[in-house]
Amino acid sequence: MEVIGLDIGFGYTKATDGRRSIVFKSVYGEAAEPQYRESLLEEPDDDAHLHLEIGGKGYYVGELAERHSVVRNFTLDPSQFVADFTKVLALAPLARLAGRQDAVKLVAGLPISHYRKHKDDLVRILQAQHPMVLIDHDGKRADTVVRVTEVKVVPQPIGSVYNVMLSDLGEVRDPGLLTEKIAVIDVGFRTTDYTIYDRTRYIERGSRTTDSGISRAYGIIASKLSETSGVSVELYRLHEAVDRGSIKIHGKRYDLKSVRDRAYQQLATQIATDANRLWASDWDIDRILVTGGGGSVIAPFLDAQLKGEVVPVETGKDHRLNNVLGYVKFGRRLWTRASDKAAGG
Repeated sequence: MEVIGLDIGFGYTKATDGRRSIVFKSVYGEAAEPQYRESLLEEPDDDAHLHLEIGGKGYYVGELAERHSVVRNFTLDPSQFVADFTKVLALAPLARLAGRQDAVKLVAGLPISHYRKHKDDLVRILQAQHPMVLIDHDGKRADTVVRVTEVKVVPQPIGSVYNVMLSDLGEVRDPGLLTEKIAVIDVGFRTTDYTIYDRTRYIERGSRTTDSGISRAYGIIASKLSETSGVSVELYRLHEAVDRGSIKIHGKRYDLKSVRDRAYQQLATQIATDANRLWASDWDIDRILVTGGGGSVIAPFLDAQLKGEVVPVETGKDHRLNNVLGYVKFGRRLWTRASDKAAGG
């Protein structure tokens, strides 16, 4: 049995088995047979080369699609995302992480506001046997089957709580956390989730999703770039440029630092206002976790505006993985214990 955590986000898809992690942009496109394969540079590892066939149709996924697909598929619409994107974006990393004969038990997350509406759809799409073909850098084909035998869907930000609360084996790491009231702000690409976990119980009243994701800041940056360069840059192509603080368009480099920081400050103010309003009566929150890929870059602008004790964001870590690492720990606790009890009984 293999336990895998999966988070199919609007910006990035993340998956891990607790030992090996795969992260890529949530973009896919139709694959075409290249006329020339040679490169002077060393080829990227297999986890970055996501080329697969499902039902006889070829797909490039992530960076491969961004570079080579003529038509690239990217959306911020939740219903379209679940119906049209989930299967391809999920199977690309699962095929790398799961062995051909392994039974996969999957823990996946959804934004809080999408959870009730889409959780059954997610289970229906993913819990099945998925035959496919993997194609490597040289065009070599390998048949495989991903056998997903069970899917547990949870509200997305709870993964970050599990990541703090549980060890790699799914055991409680700090018993004191079991008695605490923990709030989470999970800043994703399209959405920001707010939730409270009180003595290990999810609190509906203090949980919601807003559209104040990092893409809102990217939209401001893209609009400014369009004004100055005359080019409309797709949001998913801004990740590296925003991190770097500049972008080159038609041979001219544009500085993004000032507009980026203003956009981040504006977004942080909106997120803090929403959190402080939502949790106004929850003055007994013990700690606030800021998580997600967006959370790690927004945190310096956000922390001082939040009411409560904010856990510092650790440097040198990929905070996009906080939820999926928690999903794996939760899955091990859920299914390993059940297996042990069955064996003992």
